[in-house]
Amino acid sequence: MPSAFASVRARAALAATLVVSVALVAAGIAVVAVLRHNLADRASLESEVTARTVAGSRAALNGNFGSLDLPDDDGRLVQVADSSGRVLAAGEDLHGRGLLTDYAPARVPGSTAPGHPSVREDDDDGDDGDDGDDDDDHDTAPARGKAGTDVDRRTVAVELDGDTHDYAFAAVQGTTYDGRGYTVYAGTSLEGSQATLGQVTRSMLIGLPFLLAVVAAVTWLVTRRALRPVESIRVEMAEITHSGDLARRVPEPASHDEIARLARTTNATLAALERSVERQHRFVADASHELRSPIASLRTQLEVADQHRELLDTADLLHDVVRLQHLAADLLLLARLDAGERPAGALVDLAALVREEVAQRASTDRVTPAVTVDDSAPEVKGSRTQLSRVLGNLLDNAQRHAASAVTVTVGTVGDAVLLSVADDGHGVAPADRERVFERFVRLDEARGRDKGGAGLGLAIARDVVQHHGGTLTLTDAPDGGAVFQVRLVRAR
Repeated sequence: MPSAFASVRARAALAATLVVSVALVAAGIAVVAVLRHNLADRASLESEVTARTVAGSRAALNGNFGSLDLPDDDGRLVQVADSSGRVLAAGEDLHGRGLLTDYAPARVPGSTAPGHPSVREDDDDGDDGDDGDDDDDHDTAPARGKAGTDVDRRTVAVELDGDTHDYAFAAVQGTTYDGRGYTVYAGTSLEGSQATLGQVTRSMLIGLPFLLAVVAAVTWLVTRRALRPVESIRVEMAEITHSGDLARRVPEPASHDEIARLARTTNATLAALERSVERQHRFVADASHELRSPIASLRTQLEVADQHRELLDTADLLHDVVRLQHLAADLLLLARLDAGERPAGALVDLAALVREEVAQRASTDRVTPAVTVDDSAPEVKGSRTQLSRVLGNLLDNAQRHAASAVTVTVGTVGDAVLLSVADDGHGVAPADRERVFERFVRLDEARGRDKGGAGLGLAIARDVVQHHGGTLTLTDAPDGGAVFQVRLVRAR
């Protein structure tokens, strides 16, 4: 059974969902943290405003705590206590209740209260407010008829009606005109803030799965649409493989992305494969045609000899056998070259090779070649046998077309060794200078099989030279005719 996430679409959807989920969780945590901080600051600010208002009121400074106008709305608590912790005034919800908290007891003017440090208004980290200087006014009771400027904030759990609630308290101290110290404790309920945080958190937890489902679905659809050209390419390739029709091509998207480049590369591969198969078919057909003639001739002569032994022409029989042998050798060499056979890496002295080849052919050549060899020419790397075959094929071609002269030269041109074979024949028209290197190609004047061969010599020569990393070109000879130039890289 294939894996549930074996497809690219499934993996892309899963990856996108995981990435988005991590991002959303991190963003949700950050949002909740910021929201909690802002709500807590807001509650603390409300408590501070209330405490400052009460502490700086005329009734408080005059010591008339019974006539204080304290807020009585839901969610806010206010108590006023003296230095001994006695409740001087309280909101309606706190009548009869003792002091809720005493973390900032009132001070008597001119004294300090060790163990109950005050927190400055801008001190949010809960330390003792010591900023490193010698100003200790915040540890001293306010002057007569003044409310303090420092605020001490705390979160206090308060039990009301049997339930415990968290309140953000702010404590502000003051001193009456007659010198009595007092502290105003004002608290704002955090229940609304906590409810808001809970609602936001629940909304995120409820909405997260739906959002992730949407992300997964959208990613799946987008990936499916993006991969649709790939599926079209796959389907077309499957049909090409099934039908064997290499002339067909896969569809190329109009975009300029990786898929379009893949389609173009696939079509280029199909075109190269089609050319290779066509070349192979043409090669097999031409080889069959060339083999049919000598085999038919041999069969005819053998059948005649079987009936009339006196008519057996051994010279013609031997000629056909030799021709068939050469053709078979040529076909075998081309097959090895097409299979990717690499030449040996031996060092070959072209100058010595030319002298040896020309000397061996001296008794059979129609025209004696003129040899010009630079003995200082460097060696090349490759197969001596195959390079000798190249030289022999070029000399055969030159002997076939030369009028009275064949010239062979070996020299150096830059970093290359140049071997040239020229003749003074009719030459080759510019339009045919590449075609002569095709397999089984014979120009009009060489159509006769007995004289023109099978048309494989020059094709073999170019293939061998290319496998040696060189080039074989055809140009006009200076004195007329044709010159074949083999350029090989010198051995290093």
